[in-house]
Amino acid sequence: MADWQITCINKTDRTSPHERIRRVGGAGWRKSADEVIRLINAGTDTFWVSVNGKRTEVDVARHNGHDYIKTRPDDYRQNNLLSLTECT
Repeated sequence: MADWQITCINKTDRTSPHERIRRVGGAGWRKSADEVIRLINAGTDTFWVSVNGKRTEVDVARHNGHDYIKTRPDDYRQNNLLSLTECT
C-alpha cells in the first residue's frame, strides 16, 4: 500500500472555497482528485496532510452525487486541504 503526503493542491478557481480540488501533489508527484478518490476507494493507497506537525488522513465524501476529497475532522479550524499552497 502506498502512503502519500499531500502538500499542495490545484482548484478550478483558487479564490473560491466552493470550487472542487482538481489535483493534489507532494514531493515529486501529482495526481488528479479523481485518481486519489479511486485509489482511496480501492483501499490501495492512503493520503494525508500534516497540520501543525500532526498527520490528518484524507477521506472520500459525497455531496449532491459527486465524490470529493476532504480531511478527517481535527482540532484545526481552517480547512486542511484548501489551506495548502498551489501546486506548480
